[in-house]
Amino acid sequence: MSDERETFEQRLSRVQAMIDGIEGGKMLLEDAVKSYEEGMKTLDGLDRELSEMKRRITVLQGDRETEMKLNGEDE
Repeated sequence: MSDERETFEQRLSRVQAMIDGIEGGKMLLEDAVKSYEEGMKTLDGLDRELSEMKRRITVLQGDRETEMKLNGEDE
């Protein structure tokens, strides 16, 4: 399944499963390194997505505060 079709939570869960597999010590070293690389790539994407969500929330909060001030409402 590609990252675009998985939800944020599904991708995070997939990374946790990779971590569990690596920490379990039953993977071959090469497989553990591949899982690590894939996990880091996925985490980078999740971090970018989370940053974008935070930015959007900040913008929405700013718009709400501006709207309240324009309507004469105090916080």
